[in-house]
Amino acid sequence: MSNGAKFGQMLFAVALFTVVFGGVLVLAGRAKGRRGERVQAASFLGPSLALLAIGLLYPAVLTIYQSFRNASGKAYVGMANYQTIFDRPELRIVLRNTALWVILVPLFATSIGLLYAILIDRAKAEALAKSLIFLPIAISFVGAGLIWKFVYDFRPAGRQQIGLANQLLSSTGAKPYNFILSNFNTLFLIVVLVWIQAGFAMTILSAALKAIPDDVIEAARLDGVSWRQMFRHITLPSLRPALVVVLTAIAIGTLKVFDIVRTMTGGQFSTNVIANEFFSQSFTQSNEGLGAALGVVIFVLVIPIVIYNIRTLRKAEAR
Repeated sequence: MSNGAKFGQMLFAVALFTVVFGGVLVLAGRAKGRRGERVQAASFLGPSLALLAIGLLYPAVLTIYQSFRNASGKAYVGMANYQTIFDRPELRIVLRNTALWVILVPLFATSIGLLYAILIDRAKAEALAKSLIFLPIAISFVGAGLIWKFVYDFRPAGRQQIGLANQLLSSTGAKPYNFILSNFNTLFLIVVLVWIQAGFAMTILSAALKAIPDDVIEAARLDGVSWRQMFRHITLPSLRPALVVVLTAIAIGTLKVFDIVRTMTGGQFSTNVIANEFFSQSFTQSNEGLGAALGVVIFVLVIPIVIYNIRTLRKAEAR
């Protein structure tokens, strides 16, 4: 497709958006009374629902349909693609790695963020301390992967180490360690996402921490409550809704992690995850059926987390 054709399509999309948005404003402005309120609601919700149907619902249905087809997408194969996911040893490793990511990243990122939020709460340099841990969020996952790829860089013993981690090991007299090719390479990749998400967890939990009434804290201190009892009986229950939001948000983002693995290892050395395998099968190996099945697996895994989040928030609002 030529650049002129692409530019023409872009202009058409902009013009279509302008016409639709202008039509919504005209309908909303002319509608009066109770019936007018319904027209206004339909005018504003209609385009949004249409875009959701086109951009979300239709691709989801098409992906589910495609997951029952063969590699070329022409023949029906039933549950064969899903069976392949659990039968192939390399794909079982993908599922294992994804489970490790989903369990460890939310746990450690939230724990670090909560501990950091408590330690710097009402400190003199609180704003500076928060900005330091929040900075990694501003870095893209690709950028973070490249940074940590250099941090983990390995050179044989006797050669100058350019990786920060091995430089530190060399300075203590230890032998350089090949982080990417080790048996724990998935854990070292998980560290990258924990480094990024800890700032997000700290920000949300710090705000929730400041929402705890001061008189409750002062009353507990006057009663001689220890810091452990304070954390267990006051701080943690007060932060529960925020903790649920942080844990579920990080878990959903972790299920879709792709950039870090793709940038640092390309899914090699037993570090692959579902999202990267989905990309490889769909666009590199041209196996549309298996790629779609992996996409459906991600979708199915996200649903329980979302449902739990919604139920928890509703219970918190009902109190």
